[in-house]
Amino acid sequence: MREKILADLRAPQRLFINGARCEAVNKAFIDIINPATGTPLTQVQAAESPDVDLAVQAARHALTDPAWSDMTPQAREHLMLRIADILEARAHELGTLEALNNGKTLHEGVGDVGPSADAFRYYGGWVRKLYGQTIPVDGHDLVYTIREPVGVCGLIVPWNYPLLMAAWKVAPALACGCTVVLKPSELTPLTALRLADICKEAGVPDGVVNVIPGYGEQAGAALAKHPDVDKIAFTGSVATARSLLIASANSNLKKVSLELGGKSPLIVFPDADLDAAAKAAFWGIFANKGEVCSASSRLLVHASVKAALVERLTAMANRMKVGDPFLPDTEMGALISQVQFDKVMAYIKRGIDEGAELVAGGERYTEGQAANGWFLRPTIFTNVQPQMTIAQEEIFGPVLSVLEFENENEALQLANSTIYGLVAAVFTRDISRAHRVAKSLQSGVVWINRWNGFDSGAPFGGAKQSGWGRELGKHALDLYTQTKCVWVKL
Repeated sequence: MREKILADLRAPQRLFINGARCEAVNKAFIDIINPATGTPLTQVQAAESPDVDLAVQAARHALTDPAWSDMTPQAREHLMLRIADILEARAHELGTLEALNNGKTLHEGVGDVGPSADAFRYYGGWVRKLYGQTIPVDGHDLVYTIREPVGVCGLIVPWNYPLLMAAWKVAPALACGCTVVLKPSELTPLTALRLADICKEAGVPDGVVNVIPGYGEQAGAALAKHPDVDKIAFTGSVATARSLLIASANSNLKKVSLELGGKSPLIVFPDADLDAAAKAAFWGIFANKGEVCSASSRLLVHASVKAALVERLTAMANRMKVGDPFLPDTEMGALISQVQFDKVMAYIKRGIDEGAELVAGGERYTEGQAANGWFLRPTIFTNVQPQMTIAQEEIFGPVLSVLEFENENEALQLANSTIYGLVAAVFTRDISRAHRVAKSLQSGVVWINRWNGFDSGAPFGGAKQSGWGRELGKHALDLYTQTKCVWVKL
């Protein structure tokens, strides 16, 4: 499978606009690098402003084309179910492509495909359930509402979960009758382009799904400023989100939904199951190389159990298998790029310089074939103080900061002491404390005695500077529909 995919990637990959792969207008290229080897994987044509304009025109035309706008709800539901079926049938192929492009393990790459398919299946089930309402009013009028597609949606997704983040946005947009222009990260565009091919194969009409790989300051900015784009859905950094909001305000006041970063706390009280807490904290930060917006990057531990928990985590980190993403026993692959690797290493140095105690990792992994890739050993800091840089800023890598607390109030103060509010977790056997703390956490999602609970039916999103709007569940439908109120004089 890997050899066939590598052979297919020898040819430069083209954009996907109006139902077909096509050349970029200016024929610019992006070099796609394999993070595990540091060597070129392929080239992808880079979309710029003229290509964005062509993609938006295609999406605008498709929005009112009877092939899409008059498609029956049953037909659209079946279409989305076909996309899900194809995704599942090609899980190993897509997972392999994701591992090559992103550096995550093959196991993680294949594991991303199931939830991606489930998103299409879940939202396919919503197509025939987008009900309006009748509203009693004074006088002799019939008043009812209709949920209509918001229009052409610009979807901008990051490099850490390229296929999954695309599915989270494309699936509800299609369910609501929108058309989309998807801009994947310039680092990881390959599975997004393959998703477009799959949509075409499943029968999605031309122009409904368009994919334009490109740099943020070119393709992303052009999409955000385009007057014929009705909505932007973005997952990424706070800094980029601010620029998108400015672009929206200066163009057509397009709707914007944001899923941004996190510095998420996992709180462990003294009565917690320490083995369960250690496992959750470990995989919460080291799964997917720590390149996860919902990573458990801050472990807040009661002083009485801190030593025992840190001992468990340090032992697990020292045993963790880092290296070739395609070896079956590998547990952590390569960071996405040299730039990201250098950024994470700079944070590690900052942690040491500011007085945190490094108890595991903190160095590059260079054994064997990993010598040329961007591999980092799982890193744990203890004795971290809340004002330290590594306790405040999102590192987006396999770096865990352990902070100590003495009581519940102090735990909450520490948990809420950053600009972020994406996710959080509480480990305790005290059910009253669990619910009390969950209520007080400034976070869009709270897990009790677990980490990383996701389901297509459950909403996900953040508070504070972790964004606004909710993805997944029925709540995501609000991002891709608008309500029309109709009055009929009787």
